[in-house]
Amino acid sequence: MKFWRTPLDHDQIKIPHGRITIISSRCKGCEVCETYCPRHVLTMSTTFNAKGYHIPEVIDAEACVACGLCQIMCPEFAIYVMEVVSPTLMMSSL
Repeated sequence: MKFWRTPLDHDQIKIPHGRITIISSRCKGCEVCETYCPRHVLTMSTTFNAKGYHIPEVIDAEACVACGLCQIMCPEFAIYVMEVVSPTLMMSSL
């Protein structure tokens, strides 16, 4: 995002990153996770799960900001997001 000015705390703000885990055996291919992802991290794959549904796949893992909308919206609880903490952030909190 481009600002018309630089915020005063710009150097202190760290953008969170998430790791998405998909439980393919629970997924029913409803595409809700793909629809509501604001960063377009997910897309429906061409592979099928055991139930015969197309499952989502992560196409841009670096773009995930761990907002959790996919996790909240999934009716089958087939997807969850864990925030990835970088080692530099861990050291600065000590």
